[in-house]
Amino acid sequence: SLTFFCFSCNNRPHSAHHFLSLEHISSQSTMRLIVCFAYALLLLQPCASLPFGSRAKTGGEDQKEEEKQAENNQNEEVPSSSVRGAASKISNSNLEEFAISPTVEAFFEGPFDSELSNSLKEAIRKSSNTKEMGEFLQATRRSLHRKPELMYELPFTSNTIQTILDELSIPYTSGWAKNTHQDVYPGPGGYGIVAHIGTGSEDQPCIILRADMDALPIKEATEGIGSFKSSNPGKMHACGHDGHVTMLLGAAALLKKIENQIEGTIRLVFQPAEEGGAGMKRMVEEGIVELQPKAQYAFAMHVWPALPTGTIASAPGPLLAAADTFEITIHGKGGHAAMPHLTIDPIVTASSLVMNLQSIVSRTISPLESGVVSVTQFSAGDAFNVIPASAIIKGTIRALSTEMLISLREKVTHMVDATATMHRCNSTIQFSPDYYPPTVNDAELFDWSKTVGEIVSREGKMRDIEPTMGGEDFAFLAQTIPSTFFLVGQGSGGDERYHLPRTDYGLHHPSFALDEEVLPIGVELHANVALRSLKKLSQDSDETTMSEL
Repeated sequence: SLTFFCFSCNNRPHSAHHFLSLEHISSQSTMRLIVCFAYALLLLQPCASLPFGSRAKTGGEDQKEEEKQAENNQNEEVPSSSVRGAASKISNSNLEEFAISPTVEAFFEGPFDSELSNSLKEAIRKSSNTKEMGEFLQATRRSLHRKPELMYELPFTSNTIQTILDELSIPYTSGWAKNTHQDVYPGPGGYGIVAHIGTGSEDQPCIILRADMDALPIKEATEGIGSFKSSNPGKMHACGHDGHVTMLLGAAALLKKIENQIEGTIRLVFQPAEEGGAGMKRMVEEGIVELQPKAQYAFAMHVWPALPTGTIASAPGPLLAAADTFEITIHGKGGHAAMPHLTIDPIVTASSLVMNLQSIVSRTISPLESGVVSVTQFSAGDAFNVIPASAIIKGTIRALSTEMLISLREKVTHMVDATATMHRCNSTIQFSPDYYPPTVNDAELFDWSKTVGEIVSREGKMRDIEPTMGGEDFAFLAQTIPSTFFLVGQGSGGDERYHLPRTDYGLHHPSFALDEEVLPIGVELHANVALRSLKKLSQDSDETTMSEL
């Protein structure tokens, strides 16, 4: 007979060995014993392989666990293979069926006429909407969206851009936009990139196309994008900068294809820290304006949920506001909530200050001027029965001119001092290291830019739009070079019937979603602006030379 003792996997065995006793085995039962012994081993094997007190993992689960671990351990700075593959595919694609190369060559060599302009428009539109371009734009944008990064800490974003530029054989320099205020903003910076397409000749015109790179400290709530939703907790591309980078890279891929026909230089600027860190100011300080050949025009764009997809808008003069931030600390005297007479309550003082600040715009500046003072954060205390010793107020100041912004700063400072003194408190106020000037579209260049916007817009016109009080650090570049800033509509995308997210949520909203239909439109706008502005500058130079003669 065979006696087999097997211990439960959830209980510790009494011995390191499993017991097998054999009694009175006859020669006739040898074969039966062998079969039973083998069967016992089979029963023992899964039991022995299990950790005590745990559930067994199947082979599939083990593989999934390993894949998940490998993904977690993957270097976060390395772009996905799908992006590299899409970049390589578009680099090797053929645009000859659209006759874009001979069209661009004729555009630069001949006099400007409407027929040639229309041919260029159609060639660029078709080249921006190929299957290869669509796959590239989607793969790039979703990869960037999945890994949002903030301000001056952009290793993955920067490496993704550099990888694509390498695949496209576009020369570039990195290390731009170093953080000079690490006491305020985390990270050393240096993730900005400047690339070049064209002749590089100092005897020919040069223009700048710029895209901002950074995301926002917002927890993403966008629905319907599970496959590429933010994987960085508390960070989100809620302002469309992933789309901006993608559109400029798409234009780079298109323009590189026709580089031999381009007469002049197109400088591609990928800029960090737009969301409050003044990354463009750092790049201006580092000499981007002095690079040779010197840029004569600069262009940028921003997706705009308040406008329908396919539309383009802008306005001459101030388009976006000058902006600054403030942090006010009210210092009082803390104590027991039951004995307020023995304290100097900073919460009462700060509450009074919040109300007093609202009177600055309504009662101290002309109704014909524009200004905003907004308190957006109020923090004080840690317990329900304690009057704290201090309170902190944070917010922003905005105006459509630098002069008004500085005036508002002075008025806010005076109001803080007066209110604190009245309540027997002390106060400190700290503004941002770099306030943003207004983003001003050059009036003369705007008239020309409007015609390009009309060419690209699906409406056949460029909409006029009122200035907005949002800030934009492209303003630092626009202060030094005649510039145009475009707003590209994207608000009519999405279809909840097919689980496509709405695209009309405002910028910086946790449910903001980019309408990917706008990506090729952005490519078209960049490419048209680049080629047509180089042609304009070349013609202007020829006319100047003729007049001098």
